[in-house]
Amino acid sequence: MKLEVLGREAVLQRPEPSGRVICTACARYCRIGEGQIGLCGVRGVVNGRLRLFVYGRVITGHVDPIEKKPVTHYMPGSKIFSIATTGCNWLCAYCQNFDISQRRKVEGVEASPEQVVEMALKYKSDGIAYTYNEPSIFMEYAHDIGVLARRSGLINIFVTNGYWTPDSVKMAGEFLDCATVDFKGSGEKEFVRRYIGIPDAEPIFQTLLEIRDKTKIHLEITDLIVPEIGDSLEAARRLCRWVYENLGPETPIHFLRFHPDYKLLHLPWTPVETLERHCEIARQEGLQYVYIGNVPGHRLENTYCPGCGEVVVERHGYDILDWRLDEKNRCIKCGHGIPIVGRPRHRRVNGRSRFIPVIWD
Repeated sequence: MKLEVLGREAVLQRPEPSGRVICTACARYCRIGEGQIGLCGVRGVVNGRLRLFVYGRVITGHVDPIEKKPVTHYMPGSKIFSIATTGCNWLCAYCQNFDISQRRKVEGVEASPEQVVEMALKYKSDGIAYTYNEPSIFMEYAHDIGVLARRSGLINIFVTNGYWTPDSVKMAGEFLDCATVDFKGSGEKEFVRRYIGIPDAEPIFQTLLEIRDKTKIHLEITDLIVPEIGDSLEAARRLCRWVYENLGPETPIHFLRFHPDYKLLHLPWTPVETLERHCEIARQEGLQYVYIGNVPGHRLENTYCPGCGEVVVERHGYDILDWRLDEKNRCIKCGHGIPIVGRPRHRRVNGRSRFIPVIWD
């Protein structure tokens, strides 16, 4: 198929006098010449204008619990319609979705924004998540879906690396309700250079500040801890201190367990003790809501009240087992307010979350 008929012209672009076009969707700011494609593999220049080739193409879709994102402080218990395109602006050596994100091909089922929203409603979802690959690279498509989704009463969530630009933050602010910003190896410079292919994590911090100052998007932070190469406690301390000072002590942070995948099959799973040490550092730095991810049954899946130390939300994996908050999300023991938006939307079937693969019409 010819590139000029794929997708739609991109909004996030800036032409140069030289004839090249600067893509402003992500912090790489690729300078793309005629007939060339950016590093993400899905944005390229045709007839002097930048096109988003995957606009209207979905590579996968599932219905997930919101806790899988992971999101624990926004609309708990919600059913989320999760979609992705191909492509990515990072080159992560550990990517568990490499068959989607590292596939530099324009593939997928044709789905207009209207059809995506219709499918989300058909599966009785509470919202749409743009996930599995980096959603900022298909920001215009996500925007058009998200605007329609809001009109239908659905929420919108990004699971993102945060490697954005001020232009993409502005566009996201028009439709996005929640974002999980996922650091890797605590954003330590040598790690992100060698295993992600970016110079440093500074654009992520700038994105978080832009989101904080210019939008109403709910933020949660995740940090993938990769054993042997991305588990520096000092890097984690710097990240936690930055989150505390710039986003506040009530910002949820999740330390995620790595499992061997893609090009890092030789590494072990992250020891649980390593994750626990990271959580201890986060608490030392003043963060009040600290979680361990990908370790079902661990006590740090739960939410603890900063006022009295009691468990106020008990979880196992993606399931909410007990809810010990009053109608205003205050601890029922001491009355301390817990910054969780919303209350559980659905009960799990037999105590287990269900993952529903989507069959596209």
